[in-house]
Amino acid sequence: MLHAISLPHGQFGGDAVERLFTNRLDPAAHASFRVLAGLRVSAHFLVRRDGTLIQFVPIQRRAWHAGLSRWRGRGRCNDFSVGVELEGTDNGAYADAQYACLRVLVPALRAALPIREIAAHSDIAPGRKTDPGSAFDWLRILAGLARA
Repeated sequence: MLHAISLPHGQFGGDAVERLFTNRLDPAAHASFRVLAGLRVSAHFLVRRDGTLIQFVPIQRRAWHAGLSRWRGRGRCNDFSVGVELEGTDNGAYADAQYACLRVLVPALRAALPIREIAAHSDIAPGRKTDPGSAFDWLRILAGLARA
């Protein structure tokens, strides 16, 4: 499952996302963080703008990235998905290095797990979520997977 995240919104490169996914984000550190107070979320991976890959949760364990969700008639997507967060926004372009990272990460995940499909957060929570957004270029990773 592909997501987009930036904290504060539209700002990249800081440690706020890592703090959020490790339950160490100070809600007083930025005005926009107040709504995140007490929120406990996680993802398996974060792909930074420069292509750096950070893992938070082992792929065999559940991460809390999907929220209220449904895919192909099955609810509770956290129970059967891998959450990959892309440092970005729903309406901004993603970096070449992020696509390059995904072209390595996705085949590695497919080799380790019975992954059949790649979905966006917006696919599993329509009306509630819009990420990774219309600027995400699916062909840049799907074309590479067809060759893998």
